[in-house]
Amino acid sequence: MRERLAHVPFRGTIRERSVQPYLQMFRELRRRPRYKGVLLDISSGGGESIASMDLYLAVKRLDQVKPVFAAIGSMAASGAYMAALGARKVFAYPESAVGSIGVVLPHLAVRELLQRVGVSVELLHAGEHKDAFQGYRPLTDVERSKMQAIVQEGYEEFVGLVARERERPVEEIRALATGEVWTGRKALELGLVDALADREEALTALSTATGVPLGKTVRLGPPRPFLDRLINGRGPGLGGGLADRLHDAVEDAVLDLTGLGLRR
Repeated sequence: MRERLAHVPFRGTIRERSVQPYLQMFRELRRRPRYKGVLLDISSGGGESIASMDLYLAVKRLDQVKPVFAAIGSMAASGAYMAALGARKVFAYPESAVGSIGVVLPHLAVRELLQRVGVSVELLHAGEHKDAFQGYRPLTDVERSKMQAIVQEGYEEFVGLVARERERPVEEIRALATGEVWTGRKALELGLVDALADREEALTALSTATGVPLGKTVRLGPPRPFLDRLINGRGPGLGGGLADRLHDAVEDAVLDLTGLGLRR
């Protein structure tokens, strides 16, 4: 059996659709004994809360079977930083943007804008607050309080996870959990990453830890259906062709503007 290291890049917004192929791939890597270690090469500004947790758990479960090192590229913010915490070691460039430990639940009220252009929206609903989160009207004080409680619960979970993975007191991490990002150099000082390194240096560290030569590294991406490859192109890496990238851009814009779901 020829032993291998897996180099897995992840780019873009974290959402359930984009994460599902990675969850499948990480489950498969757990069952493949020839792969002795995995480098998660991540560069992302975060995304949906549940998708971020799913990615973190997939990385964590894989690391329990074989070592996973995370290499942060230009950014691992919010949910992307959460995902990286599932790895055994976290590396970052000195200039990487790291952190943004926090939660946001956007609410965009467009009623007045619609009225200005002559559009009237009437929502028939059952349940006192059923129309609160559709984005057509401002929140009441009660609804705002309820949303803030949801955000706070997600925030406390995130803080606890960081404290557990970085082996730090919860209150110490809470003091850092302001939603701001730090450079990789500062993140190292704060104990949020393990070392400063580029991707090749991180792979070299993984090679040393596993005993598998660096030259035995295989770059892996999630499988795409045959029709998708045919339409969007067969090039390596994530993102596919133009149609794929346009679809992703539109979906990201809709998610960001409508506030559909808790986001990290």
